[in-house]
Amino acid sequence: MSSANPVPATGAGPKPPRTGTARPTRTRTRTRTRWKVFLLLLGVVTLNYIDRGSVSVALPLITDDLHLSKEVTGFVLSAFFWTYALMQLPAGRLIDRFGPRRMVGGACAGWGAATALTAAATGVGSLLGARLALGAVEAPVMPAGGKLNAQWLPAAERGRGAVLMDGGAPLGTALGGVAISGLIAWTGSWRLSFVVAGAATVAVGLFALWFLRDTPREHPGVNDAEAEHIERGHAAEDALAPGDDRPARLTDYLGHRSFWGMCLGWMGFNGVFYGLLTWGPLYLSETKGFDIKSIGWSTLVIFGAGFVGELIGGWLSDLWRARGGGANTVQRTLMGIAGGAVMAGLLGVVLVPDATTAVVLLSVVLFFLRWAGLYWALPSTLGGRANAGVVGAAMNLSGNIAGIVTPIAVGFIVGGTGSYTWALLYFVGAGALFTVSSLVIDYSRRLAVR
Repeated sequence: MSSANPVPATGAGPKPPRTGTARPTRTRTRTRTRWKVFLLLLGVVTLNYIDRGSVSVALPLITDDLHLSKEVTGFVLSAFFWTYALMQLPAGRLIDRFGPRRMVGGACAGWGAATALTAAATGVGSLLGARLALGAVEAPVMPAGGKLNAQWLPAAERGRGAVLMDGGAPLGTALGGVAISGLIAWTGSWRLSFVVAGAATVAVGLFALWFLRDTPREHPGVNDAEAEHIERGHAAEDALAPGDDRPARLTDYLGHRSFWGMCLGWMGFNGVFYGLLTWGPLYLSETKGFDIKSIGWSTLVIFGAGFVGELIGGWLSDLWRARGGGANTVQRTLMGIAGGAVMAGLLGVVLVPDATTAVVLLSVVLFFLRWAGLYWALPSTLGGRANAGVVGAAMNLSGNIAGIVTPIAVGFIVGGTGSYTWALLYFVGAGALFTVSSLVIDYSRRLAVR
């Protein structure tokens, strides 16, 4: 009869237990530090949009305090995007060269200081200066998030990672409406509310510098099982990609249809999103009679719906892919549905004057519009891990051209017509650009470069 615990052939009996600090061998449980990284990015981007949208929420008070016309207001809202767009490509190169950790943490602390500086504005010039500074220091954050998506996640998880990071945009806008309006009510001053928001952002930036790492192997919270899971995904991705994952020039991508589809699609998306972000509060105030408190709560509902929609879009994408859906089938279907819903909802806002219905329709618009957060998986898909920073920066540069143009265009449209109708139709056109561009992207492969 064989023994249940046979004695090793080379020994006279069972070996004595090992002493010291070594732990007994167990089945390796994969850590989930990669999702902690993206939860932190969610928090960082949330603060990003609270800070950049704070002027829009406080705009009824700021325009009265500083005596701004509609046209000047459009330039003030646009000023952020001038430097934000200008710094995208330099930021992308710095991210690919020095890593995303320093860029995320340093930028977060920097724009917190710029937000607090806005409180000192005494006229158009100083307000413009603060907005220009805010745009410059915020520029690296989203491309750095795209780089972290490439480095920290296998392809099968990038949809959820992309929308978790990018979900901070609607969440920050939603919470910012309540937070900034609440701070204004509490302090009795829009200026003090900006100081408080800026100080909180600096603290988060310092925490991000402490917690983040550029790659999973560098992070003390990542065990071998989690690192190997990510590396296996990267190896499988590289096996299907043309050429090596090596640094390339941005010009190497200019001949690819998918690159231009990505850039123009992101431009169309931002034409809608930034239009509603910058002019939405004033639209509700002037056409629906909302006071500052009502603006805060309606912003919470509208952009909160966008946050929920973004998470659902990412979940649907990864679930469908896990069940065998092809990348092009999944992404083109989801983007087509989203674009159609956005255009239909905006046309409904034009046709239905009721305030409650307008808020409901704008909530539907944001729910589907934010499915575009899946675009933040494209820098790693099209450019590979080596070039995700610069490809993401090019995408974000294109999107923020819409950020520059849209607030100014809406200011002239509303100032010239005395109505928001044509401004809403401008957003419909931007939604059409997003939809068509999304349908020409090849989501299935890395772009070949020389």
